[in-house]
Amino acid sequence: MNTTRIPRTPRTPCDTPDTPVDLGAWDLPPRRRRALKDALLRRIDAEAAPAPAVRAPRLLRPAVVVPACLMAVTATVFTAVTDATDGRAGRADHPAASARHADAAAVVWLDRAATVSARTDAVPVRDDQYVYVRSLVRSNTGAFGGPVHLSPRHTQEVWLLQKRGRVKHVGALRESGPGAQMPGRTVPIEDYGRSAPGVHRPTYAWLAALPTDPDELLALLRGEVRPIEGESVDHAVFGTIGDLLARTLVPPRTAAALYRVAARLPGVTVTRDTVDAAGRHGVGITLDDGVSATRNEWIFDRATLAFLGSRSYFTGRDGRPDVLFGTDAVLERAVVDAVGELPADRRGGEAA
Repeated sequence: MNTTRIPRTPRTPCDTPDTPVDLGAWDLPPRRRRALKDALLRRIDAEAAPAPAVRAPRLLRPAVVVPACLMAVTATVFTAVTDATDGRAGRADHPAASARHADAAAVVWLDRAATVSARTDAVPVRDDQYVYVRSLVRSNTGAFGGPVHLSPRHTQEVWLLQKRGRVKHVGALRESGPGAQMPGRTVPIEDYGRSAPGVHRPTYAWLAALPTDPDELLALLRGEVRPIEGESVDHAVFGTIGDLLARTLVPPRTAAALYRVAARLPGVTVTRDTVDAAGRHGVGITLDDGVSATRNEWIFDRATLAFLGSRSYFTGRDGRPDVLFGTDAVLERAVVDAVGELPADRRGGEAA
């Protein structure tokens, strides 16, 4: 995004239900949009007046979409805006980040997950098909300027077109349940700037073509991500990997390489017990680089090492606790032939 103007009343691209969602101006994944809003408001605060010694964080409610341009067009999250003088801004070479190392237990868990993933059979995906992902999600619905309030748990379904080259039609999204903004409505997702496959529209073919050598892949991702003020490069890499794992279908060998990349990031640690939006307990992998305003946690099944979902926090500093502002659980992934088609429909047709 090139603009630094923050509207007084942010609107989502779905404010007009009958109009397809235009992702031309919404190409950043939700994690990066939150960080961008954080940086902008901190800059505004710093220019407006000297910051008081102690100040409660303010919250902004931006519209968001997934990496691949689709995650939560109809969902909302808040960005915690911290004191402009708290010294968190930094990149990968910030002393607080460079002094950290990946925790040995986290490295072991990620290596095990990589080994399991590498042994999994790949799923054939044609360019004219869609990757379907069904998840349970909870997002922040608190009032502007108020504390975080998580929405009721609701279902989110996304269809991602796998076509190579630049496309206008990216896919579709549908939500249902008490926390959904437009329950039952299938919203077309279109990008009038015509998205090409890449980090922000990761097709299965694009993912399969990524290098599987962890060092080479890490170097590529560090060059592709766009960390903004208040976020380190490696934090952006970790968040991008998490977006890929949660929001699309990743080829097994690529997923294995992504796990091994994460194991190389300073500040990666293990949470022995955590829970996804579906209530499933598992082992968490998180990265706290000491400089970024948010922290993402991946959740793995303790027995199978399958990726279950994720949790997102505003990071506490100076003894303050982290604040959970979003959680999800991946329930199903499949390959289908059209928007609106469900895996059960496809299985029924094959059985017939």
